[in-house]
Amino acid sequence: MAAMLSMAVYNLMDTLWLSRVSPHAIAAFTVTFPIQMIMAAIGIGTGVGAGSFAARMFGAQETDKARETAGQVVFLSASSGLAMILLVAAAGGDLLRLFGARGESLALASTYLSVVVLGAPFLMFMMMSNNLLRAEGRPNLSMYAILTFAVSGLILDPLLIFGIGPFPRMGIVGAACSAIVGQVSACLLSAYFILQRASRYALEPRHLIPKTDIIRSIYQTGFPSVLMNLIVSVVIMVYTMILSEFGHLALAALGICFRINGLALMVIFGIGHGVMPLVGFNYGARQYDRLKETIHVAVRISAVFAGVSSLAIVVFAVPILALFTDDTSLREIGVSALRLYVALLVLVGPTVVWINLFIGLGKGVASMWLMLVRDLFFLVPALYLFKGLFGLTGVWMAQPFSTLLAFFLIRYWAEREMRTMTRERAP
Repeated sequence: MAAMLSMAVYNLMDTLWLSRVSPHAIAAFTVTFPIQMIMAAIGIGTGVGAGSFAARMFGAQETDKARETAGQVVFLSASSGLAMILLVAAAGGDLLRLFGARGESLALASTYLSVVVLGAPFLMFMMMSNNLLRAEGRPNLSMYAILTFAVSGLILDPLLIFGIGPFPRMGIVGAACSAIVGQVSACLLSAYFILQRASRYALEPRHLIPKTDIIRSIYQTGFPSVLMNLIVSVVIMVYTMILSEFGHLALAALGICFRINGLALMVIFGIGHGVMPLVGFNYGARQYDRLKETIHVAVRISAVFAGVSSLAIVVFAVPILALFTDDTSLREIGVSALRLYVALLVLVGPTVVWINLFIGLGKGVASMWLMLVRDLFFLVPALYLFKGLFGLTGVWMAQPFSTLLAFFLIRYWAEREMRTMTRERAP
């Protein structure tokens, strides 16, 4: 939770500093979200698969397979990071235009993306190894790596964006350079933790050799998680395409809402990520009662936290937006957008926990379909429908509407899964 919260604070401050440059800068930053989410999808999804598989192998006392899993992460992070660099080099500009970037926002977005993508291999390893450290029962170390990335960015962002002290004024490029420095630092620290003698992975050169059976096992759970996160990228892409019709201020408002909402979401994701290895271990050890108690406790905690966060954001929306911009038009759009965007955040907490229940059980396909229904079958149609009915306000209304529908569907499926475990335990 601390690691994810620090990431959210860094992302929020990144948006805050860029909003001080100009509304066009924050709009440009926003239209790069879908591509950044693709990188996150690969890194998080692969890491989730690796962490889930390693946790189950530790629980089943098959330690060597867990070590081989860690070795595959090195290969997978390097290859996927290089693939992202090539993708952006070949089609980055076309993708940004597809996402709604125009004029000055397009030029700024292209500049930012061409720099920040160079850190993709380091970002991938940071995300993947983070799950490995949690899977072996050392979440504090994963927190230190993420904190290194976040603190580095928090320090360097204003220095490089505004040219404070000996640093040149780099604008949006400064934000990209700050991110790369943090990614490299966190990547090196994560590698150090995994290579320590105290690590249960005890990596040896033979573990680094690509092994198709281990990679296949990683993606049996991880690939659906990759797709789940790619769905988020698609949703953000749809948002940017729709909001581009209302101008760059609407895009900037989305970027601000996304980051403020992310401050609460990252803590919720931290709870979910903490649940996943516990589910995997207890399921492998056939400790079903402890597994279900873990889920019940996590659901209660996440709901309380999300509810309090939502209430605070709704009540203090005006002063929160004032921190980001002095543009009156952007504030007017942003306040109503923010209040609607977080209106049913209280339901997101339990939903995230239930999704991670399926991932921890190694049932990535089930979690993928639940996310697919929530975002592509509920949210995307609602965006187009509500936009036609209510205009810009309708775009913001689509988020709480789809959250409500998804809550009941995913709750039903999670309770059904836990009832199935109870029947399996019965003599």
